[in-house]
Amino acid sequence: MFLESLTTAFPSFSYSQKDCLEITSKSPAVQRLRPRSQSLLGKVLSGDSGIEKRHFATEDPTRLFDCDAGELNANFEREAPRLAQEALVQAVQEASLETSDIDALIVCTCTGYICPGVSSHVAERSGMRNNVYLSDIVGLGCGAAVPALRAAQGFLKANPGSRVATVAVEICSAAFYLDDDAGVLISLCLFGDGAAAAIWSDVPGEDKYEAGAFETLHWPQEREKIRFVNADGKLRNKLHRSVPELAGMAVSELYNLRQGEPDRILAHTGGRDVLDQLENRLECGNLSESREVLRSYGNCSSPCVLMALHERMKQQTPDRRLWLTSFGAGFSAHSFEMWR
Repeated sequence: MFLESLTTAFPSFSYSQKDCLEITSKSPAVQRLRPRSQSLLGKVLSGDSGIEKRHFATEDPTRLFDCDAGELNANFEREAPRLAQEALVQAVQEASLETSDIDALIVCTCTGYICPGVSSHVAERSGMRNNVYLSDIVGLGCGAAVPALRAAQGFLKANPGSRVATVAVEICSAAFYLDDDAGVLISLCLFGDGAAAAIWSDVPGEDKYEAGAFETLHWPQEREKIRFVNADGKLRNKLHRSVPELAGMAVSELYNLRQGEPDRILAHTGGRDVLDQLENRLECGNLSESREVLRSYGNCSSPCVLMALHERMKQQTPDRRLWLTSFGAGFSAHSFEMWR
């Protein structure tokens, strides 16, 4: 399948890590934590995390810590379709199309739940045809964008001549949770909101990227190291200190399956320690695009690998082959290649 366009979108409200430190220091909910937990939050938010700012779909993030489960999911129901639509409309316009030209919409997310899914709301808001194929991929965590692209490839093979839109959207601020667990606290310092949308076709063209060579690894024995659990109806992130090493091992195994030698590797941001692991194991130099996404937006979960691709494409470098990877809950890792 061939890439027609790729865009990203973020909430208008952005906060530096210094802002986040000030917000948490004034939060009554944070003050109820153990002193050691408050110290950890301060250390991460004021330290060298590789993050300068993040975007949240709220102008008052202090309220997020005291929201109940219903309020948090209401935030997701309101903001996920809006942000996904923004990214999608930009992608359709960049491809010189109308939303009515799209034959399928595949949306992936993990930071909230709505039924019918985000795709239904985006299709309505965007003015898509009422016979467009809709599919929602929920529960694959930070790695979900690559399986979504693989599903798009399957649709295009089954329906020649069609056009598919894929959207990865996460309202991570709707999944903020607060307790004294170190993994929970570190998650609070890493994640931000964002979306990425792409348009795909089966029509080759001069200088278009073709995507393929999809691969996946699934290690269920490591599932409890990184996942969401239900905590009184809220999403509580489990994040074990071994996750950077797990990511490095899985991604290096996938990299050994590559079909060509890439000019550039693009990865899900994960976090500073995750990117350190990938660079060391793959011996690929600086994953500068992934680090730039981390610096400017934090870890936005599933859209991040496409955000890194977007950063690379903005540079207008003459890459002939790219290798991309995402990973997360499961424990799972995914990869694919792009060439032109």
